[in-house]
Amino acid sequence: MKTNKILVGGVVGGVVLFLVSWVVWGILLKDFMIANYNQCFMNKDMIWWALIVSNIAVGLLFSTVFSWAKTSGIVDGAKGAAIIGCLVTVFIDLQFYAMSSMFNGIGIVAVDILLSTVVFAIGGAAVAWGMGLVKD
Repeated sequence: MKTNKILVGGVVGGVVLFLVSWVVWGILLKDFMIANYNQCFMNKDMIWWALIVSNIAVGLLFSTVFSWAKTSGIVDGAKGAAIIGCLVTVFIDLQFYAMSSMFNGIGIVAVDILLSTVVFAIGGAAVAWGMGLVKD
């Protein structure tokens, strides 16, 4: 697969991941986040460049994996990203739960894993679309 498709898919997916994450955690669940996450753990001011680069990096991860796996459609992209995203979120969230006071309880970890899986599925579909992986 051409590097061009991997880059386009990664950037498209990164932008979609950024926007969907902002809607989910920044708008829809803002009050929930404030009530259930340790606010002392959070930065007062976002470091925007790092947030943007992290989303594009995940988009590029998905597009690279989709290229290697010869993913053949948007639904396959959503499924693949959901699985990868869920497993990575389980890893990260349980690490934070074990070693920090970020989460106010294990139930919040489960909610975050579920929501992250959905967000990653949407991002994976966007990556596949951006790569032109549309089944006939």
